[in-house]
Amino acid sequence: MLTDRILFIDGEAIVIDKPAGLAVDPPRDGSPSLVDSLDDLRFGFRRLPLAVHRLDRDTSGCLLLARNPKAHKKFAAAFEAGVVRKTYLAVLDGVPAEREGRVDLALGKVSSKEAGWRMVPDESGKRAVTDWRVLAEANGRALVRFAPETGRTHQLRVHAASGIGVPILGDPVYGQASGFRMLLHAASIGLDREGKEPVAATAPLPISFANAGFGQVDLAQLDSGDAL
Repeated sequence: MLTDRILFIDGEAIVIDKPAGLAVDPPRDGSPSLVDSLDDLRFGFRRLPLAVHRLDRDTSGCLLLARNPKAHKKFAAAFEAGVVRKTYLAVLDGVPAEREGRVDLALGKVSSKEAGWRMVPDESGKRAVTDWRVLAEANGRALVRFAPETGRTHQLRVHAASGIGVPILGDPVYGQASGFRMLLHAASIGLDREGKEPVAATAPLPISFANAGFGQVDLAQLDSGDAL
């Protein structure tokens, strides 16, 4: 029940802790999506809340919903302007050569009938920028903090695989089969609002991170990068 996964709520906004495996938009295979639960998230309002941004089906964590069209327009403009603070955690399927860095790698979309579509590095594509830092190592893997400056489709997944050189553990498109669901988590989100308290939420790590060897993370320290 998504009503049990509310991280923040007021008259304009709801932030939920989206579970891995739940699509935001209805998928072609007919499996459940966020849309199926929107009625439960009205909390007395006439209108259905609407997702302001998207997380991949297998990405867990903070997802912002707007409770009215005016708020949706305002929040969408904040995402477009790049003023929404977002922090992600991921387990990489290996340990990077560097401890931290900045990936500035434009992305484009390619598709084929046989393999479907995916995002690839493309100098003529849309600019995509991600700051990253290794927080810990365990079992030959690295826990990495991502702070994306832009919000392109599959940005963190491609930047991990092609920018850092180590894919996210369990990524079925840009990595390889590992026995894990993709370990990418939208750990926190923050957005300042004129005349109102900021939208601010932190989503607890799913058990899958502990299963991969990373169970002790101080999410309150994510903004500084000192999470362990």
